[in-house]
Amino acid sequence: MRRTRDHYNFAFLDEGSKREIRRCVLKAVAIPGYQVPFGSRELPIGRGWGTGGIQLTLSLIGKEDILKVIDQGSDESVNAVNIKKFVSLCTDVKTTTQTREATLIQTRHRIPEIPLHNEQILIVQVPLPEPLRRVEPREEITKIMHAEKEYAPIWLQLYESIIKYKKVTIPSEYPCMIEGRYMMNPSPIPKFDNPKLHKSECLYLFGAGREKKIYAVPPYTEAVSLAFEDIPFEKESFAGKQCHICGSKAAYLDEIFDSVTGELFYQCSDTSYCREVKLEHAQAKTCI
Repeated sequence: MRRTRDHYNFAFLDEGSKREIRRCVLKAVAIPGYQVPFGSRELPIGRGWGTGGIQLTLSLIGKEDILKVIDQGSDESVNAVNIKKFVSLCTDVKTTTQTREATLIQTRHRIPEIPLHNEQILIVQVPLPEPLRRVEPREEITKIMHAEKEYAPIWLQLYESIIKYKKVTIPSEYPCMIEGRYMMNPSPIPKFDNPKLHKSECLYLFGAGREKKIYAVPPYTEAVSLAFEDIPFEKESFAGKQCHICGSKAAYLDEIFDSVTGELFYQCSDTSYCREVKLEHAQAKTCI
């Protein structure tokens, strides 16, 4: 490992590139929800692997950091394992699967169930940062719409969904207003995770490598999911269901079908949370 590390600069990127990305991060933190353009670098990783999030991680990570990488909540997926391996080879930093232990967390499509604290940074991989793209394909027009706070087309889309289906049918990338000013796409996280953005203690950073955008939700920032006064925002409900491993009823659950037995069961998407709850139950039984 050490021999491989010596062939590269610390965290792979050159220092100039990391400084430029950190300057963009500072601007993104100063203007919550605003998409800051940045010079996205080439990485030895294929498109769709979260190059924007990886560049943020490589630019912010220090020798004393503890890194955790998750994909859809799992520490063991191909995406998570290989990104963690890549960063580890270029930095020799400590890695972990425990949410509470990590100082820097990179994620794809989920926010951990365990509440994050002020000394942690959550970096989200984003494929499409523009919340207005579904109603306006032209970049120059979406910039004007953000500048003028012209979000009527998105509200109209929500209204049409309610008229047609009696509810808002957006399952992920559910838009939210940041500090009452900028509309933001929270990435393909399920809308179950949207409330975690509101007044959170940790810093959320969003990186889109292909679109070359960085944006942020700083600690204690107002992040409100779009909803009408008479039809409030609703996240996914797992009423009557529980994780078959730890028994949790409060977490986001994945539906799993066993093709051998034909059985349908549910499991916590967040593997770290699942392990923690299972351990707590085991310790409680031991005490009894």
